[in-house]
Amino acid sequence: MSKLVTIYGGSGFVGRYIARRMAKQGWRVRVAVRRPNEAMFVKPYGVVGQVEPVFCNIRDDASVAAVMNGADAVVNCVGTFDTRGRNSFENIHVEGASRIARIAATQGVGQMVHISALGADMGGASQYAVSKARGEAAVQEHMPGAVILRPSVVFGPEDEFFNRFASMARFGPVLPVVGGDTKFQPVYVDNVAEAAEKALLGQADAGIYELGGPDERSFTELMHEMLDVIRRRRLVLNLPFFVGTLMAAGFTVLEFVTLGLAKNKMITFDQVKSLRSDNVVSDGARTLADLGIKPVATEAVLPDYLWRFRPSGQYDAIKESARNLRT
Repeated sequence: MSKLVTIYGGSGFVGRYIARRMAKQGWRVRVAVRRPNEAMFVKPYGVVGQVEPVFCNIRDDASVAAVMNGADAVVNCVGTFDTRGRNSFENIHVEGASRIARIAATQGVGQMVHISALGADMGGASQYAVSKARGEAAVQEHMPGAVILRPSVVFGPEDEFFNRFASMARFGPVLPVVGGDTKFQPVYVDNVAEAAEKALLGQADAGIYELGGPDERSFTELMHEMLDVIRRRRLVLNLPFFVGTLMAAGFTVLEFVTLGLAKNKMITFDQVKSLRSDNVVSDGARTLADLGIKPVATEAVLPDYLWRFRPSGQYDAIKESARNLRT
């Protein structure tokens, strides 16, 4: 019988790519999510019955154990940007990761892959960085043979980075950013999935890998690249951090007074703190190269999915060609 992998958060941005790769390897894939009815799109990744979305709440031991039953390997892709509430950093990044690893050890699961984040640091300035580091420590405590992947900003068709700012760029002449000089090393989503695949197949040593693309660029430089792809001219305005803090305060107050109806999806205090530090692979870290993976550059992929933000969308290229016609 083919092997079985349970992927927690397997319908998310990174998780779906891991699910697709493992299905192609012939594994049975159990996609553990809170809303299985919204994850039906993963079923065609394999033959009938090979990829199945199932209900799971990683805040509950019984739920985590039930979907892990019989699995040869597990992957934890669940993450959050909520500082409070049921899906807070503490509940998801720390307790959730610890619960999955602890139950995996109890059930004798052979391999675990944990998706963390570049910048995870016990002494980090942001709660996000600290919670990611604490989650890693918990995973290694229960599953010392686990492979932990720390990607920088992940890009791809479903990303919430380039898509978000490309959407913002459609309105007004100015594109504001906080931390414009902060450096990132964007990594292609399928490169992350390939790293997870190699780990699940036993082709990666246990421990931490920092995943970044081939180029380091500042936030402002990335925005200019995105604007070039969508063919829009905008002033990229680098806002001081104190302005970012004021913006975070305003959106937080708005969320509070509306009892959460106007949820702050723009910028939080913790994100402002995160933006003060570069998000690039550290010297001496194990990287994609150690896994035999060649990183894909942003310029090779962005045009494939950001075209819809161009002034004329899919017809933009046709109009440009028409301008070159000679009468």
